[in-house]
Amino acid sequence: MSLRFIQESRADLAAAKLKAMITVTATTIRDGQAREVPLGELVPGDMIKLSAGDMIPADIRVISSKDLFIVQASLTGESMPVEKVDARATLGSRSPLELENVCFLGTSVESGTAMAAVVATGPQTYFGGMARSITGQEVTTSFDRGVNKFTWLMISLMAIMSPIVFLINGLTKHDWSEAFFFALAVAVGLTPEMLPMIVSVCLSKGAIAMSRKKVIVKRLNAIQNFGAMDVLCTDKTGTLTMDRVISNTTATSCAKRTTACW
Repeated sequence: MSLRFIQESRADLAAAKLKAMITVTATTIRDGQAREVPLGELVPGDMIKLSAGDMIPADIRVISSKDLFIVQASLTGESMPVEKVDARATLGSRSPLELENVCFLGTSVESGTAMAAVVATGPQTYFGGMARSITGQEVTTSFDRGVNKFTWLMISLMAIMSPIVFLINGLTKHDWSEAFFFALAVAVGLTPEMLPMIVSVCLSKGAIAMSRKKVIVKRLNAIQNFGAMDVLCTDKTGTLTMDRVISNTTATSCAKRTTACW
């Protein structure tokens, strides 16, 4: 447990240092002047200015725009930028992402300029709702399931063996106190005391090996799942698929090349 705590603490610290190196601000109009404000200080009702290359800092409504094109690949997967205008739009039966006058947190400005009003920030944004649905419940990994099965197997063996040893030893030797301590010793002997340490050491060695490849492992249990993969297919919004539908044969070859790279 100590090794796991130390390793995961180091990973969290390294991730925090990387996150601290990136500071994102938004150009906000306050008191009639434009100023750079950290995203954490934005509130609904703020007026912000957008230009090419800016990240959308919150869910916003476009007030005025000029040739504004937004990249929504992180939300919709579409690689082509979408034009946003300041016209009135109603949701109706459409998805919120299809509204022409609304931009969402997690997207970026491809080109153009705009003035917009902040509608929602942080967890109240569309992106925040997606994040809550993904991280709401922690998924049990195959490694955790395997450890749990082994633990219950050992508990079952101890629950069965200890009473049997206690009864046999007590009935044959007629010394029930000695039989009790002997049965207790059997239960303790069935417990693999060094197993947690061995598992933690092996996972820590995997995390150290990954750190040499510039990979931060925040949870040691992920090491086993990563090593258990046979085929890993990835796609960065058109990088592998070349932004067009391809045949199954070509897709299989792409997957093989991706697996070889990994």
